[in-house]
Amino acid sequence: MYKSNVNLNLYKTFYDVAKCGSISKAAQSTYTSQPAISKAIKKLEDELGVQLFYRNLSGVELTDKGKELLYFVEKSFNNLIVAERNMLETENLERGKLSIGMPSNIGSFFLFDKIMDFHKKFPNIEITIITGSTSSLVNLLDTHKIDFAIDTSPIDEHLDEGMKVAKLKTVNYAFIVRKDTKLLDISSIKKLNDLREIPLILPIPGTANRNDLNEVLTKSNVEIQNVINIHTSEMIIAAVKKDLGVGYVIHNLVESEIENGEIEELELKEKLPTVDINILYDPHFLTTAPRKFIEEYIDYNLELY
Repeated sequence: MYKSNVNLNLYKTFYDVAKCGSISKAAQSTYTSQPAISKAIKKLEDELGVQLFYRNLSGVELTDKGKELLYFVEKSFNNLIVAERNMLETENLERGKLSIGMPSNIGSFFLFDKIMDFHKKFPNIEITIITGSTSSLVNLLDTHKIDFAIDTSPIDEHLDEGMKVAKLKTVNYAFIVRKDTKLLDISSIKKLNDLREIPLILPIPGTANRNDLNEVLTKSNVEIQNVINIHTSEMIIAAVKKDLGVGYVIHNLVESEIENGEIEELELKEKLPTVDINILYDPHFLTTAPRKFIEEYIDYNLELY
């Protein structure tokens, strides 16, 4: 029979040991005796009828059941943290937190100026920015370690129930090259086929932006032969500046370099792919600070519960 009188202290002890990876370290961090912690873990294991930890020389390791329980316990404690924040954050934002998840390339042109303006107006708000893949950002959002995420499409296949995703902006991809490049005559590049034998610096195969580009190349009957694959847009741009080849990135990332004459965008006959920038959030767990940032600085009307 299931009990309704859950002993939260036992789960807090389990959480502390799981995070510390050691009963002794958990005892030190919580100012509790090791025997008391061991007794609490044993009691929880007995109540649940499962083993939660393997004991080893270096400390403890979660069993499969322990890992499963940790997911729910961690999410529950993070829910409490969000609830506490919601009580503490005032409407005039004299205190509070703002935690945003996004890929590093999006932040550089889409969010940093907005974050700077927000910080100047509300200097007492603690701001945290976490970068990562779409799946990792969704996980951080699901466990309430970030308030919302900004990411490019596709996102839908990663979504959990209750989360919302909405398009904020559409941006264009572009082929770029160093202005004084020795690799090619810029004026002679008019179409994709003209890049066939020129060194290209592209996103790594299998990524969404590379797949979209490959579709365009296939439709145009262009087989590229000389490619350097690089994971991040920042490194692609750096390689272009070293004149290693023609890079493929979101146009917005190099607007300043184009304006100052350091980089030139190639004007091609074919239309290159675009990508949507989206906001991803859980309407049940937005506190005052992220709501104000989203509505006033991103200019998006939230769909709240």
